[in-house]
Amino acid sequence: MEVRERCAVFGIHSDKPVFDRIYYGLYAMQHRGQESAGIATHTDKINLHRDMGLVSEVFRGKYLDGNVGIGHVRYSTTGESGIENSQPILINYAKGSFAIAHNGNLVNSSELASIMERRGSVFITTTDTEVIAQLIAQEHLRTGNFIEGIKNAMRQLRGSYSLTILKDDQIIAVRDPWAFRPLVFGRSDDTFVVASESCALDAVGVKLIRDVKGGEILVIGNGIKSYSIRRERTSHCMFEYVYFARPDSIIDNISIYKVRRNLGEILYRKAPVDADMIIAVPDSGITAAIGYSRASGIPYGEGLIKNRYFGRTFILPEQKERERGVMIKLNPIRSEIEGKRVVLVDDSIVRGTTIKRIIKLLRDFGASEVHVRISCPPIRYPCYYGIDMQTHKEFIAQKKSVEDIRKEIGADSLAYNSLDGLVEAIGLPRERLCLGCLTGDYVIKEEQIKLKV
Repeated sequence: MEVRERCAVFGIHSDKPVFDRIYYGLYAMQHRGQESAGIATHTDKINLHRDMGLVSEVFRGKYLDGNVGIGHVRYSTTGESGIENSQPILINYAKGSFAIAHNGNLVNSSELASIMERRGSVFITTTDTEVIAQLIAQEHLRTGNFIEGIKNAMRQLRGSYSLTILKDDQIIAVRDPWAFRPLVFGRSDDTFVVASESCALDAVGVKLIRDVKGGEILVIGNGIKSYSIRRERTSHCMFEYVYFARPDSIIDNISIYKVRRNLGEILYRKAPVDADMIIAVPDSGITAAIGYSRASGIPYGEGLIKNRYFGRTFILPEQKERERGVMIKLNPIRSEIEGKRVVLVDDSIVRGTTIKRIIKLLRDFGASEVHVRISCPPIRYPCYYGIDMQTHKEFIAQKKSVEDIRKEIGADSLAYNSLDGLVEAIGLPRERLCLGCLTGDYVIKEEQIKLKV
């Protein structure tokens, strides 16, 4: 099973119908997945609707009754796109049924699937979400207790997972022991919400209370109960702070906006340049560009206009789609950039396709110089915990120096933030961050992956 997902989960328990609020919560997190969406609610049974497409497309004219529910938005890698892999997924077994939604990626899903197939499991999808679900069901049958089943499953899972589970009239939130993926908890009167990002809580008028802890199982039903298994070394994904999360979100008690502004300010200290204008690659480069502008005193302006009806090129499944996407996604403003020395700020360079095309566009529209500043250090290694970067060949920085990359993308100068600068901007100790895609040092070692069952 070669599934690498980047998604968002949402769960809500209320004294009023919840469908509209799940819809708006997912809509607020649409940036995390634009391929499929789904909602499951509970009445006397689990009601489920999911389909391919954006939230507004999937739920047009739809309504599910119930005061308890979960939701999901998803994107996948090539070959794993299909309605059967959309979420939430519904599991029916001898002790009942439950729906589950997952953000993350297991590194031992193939091994777990093989073990369970030998026990008689049959898998319908190619997602590691179904591996998690079937493992929970098996452990529930074995222990006789659903929460103990989740605990036992967690002891066997290796990798990143933030889960929302709909079981009867309860919402259960689960975060992996390393806390790779974000998961927040909020409350307003008799409404309780868990979500991948706090911006989803804001969208439904719920106050952020705290983050779900690594290794925690939070049960929301007739009251709130918290269970936990042994926590591992905290390893928050640095890419959440740099790229994926919305800038208005707060994750692990840290403002994403402040982190990105800090990244820009630190980047200027490391790599100043004499220029006329700071512009950003929208949207994820904007806040860092503002920080660079404030630190440098060079005015920030809009040099690129984004087509708001087009999704992120980075998370399009096919490379050819990404290349075509850049051409219709961004358009320079000639009157702003013509004859000017421009500093172009972006969050990262992965393959180099997008930034190369943007630099050419800026030159075609009259920019006299284009200096590129990247708020994240060079990405050189695969991510195994939920970002669509699994092979070394995808990374332009894998075998090229900064000067080689500068020449390839056509910039007048190129500078990245340093690893120390990144850690400083986030404000967490280095040992609490997952930096595997930058350093090749992964928090889950190979000897930890193998199960002894």
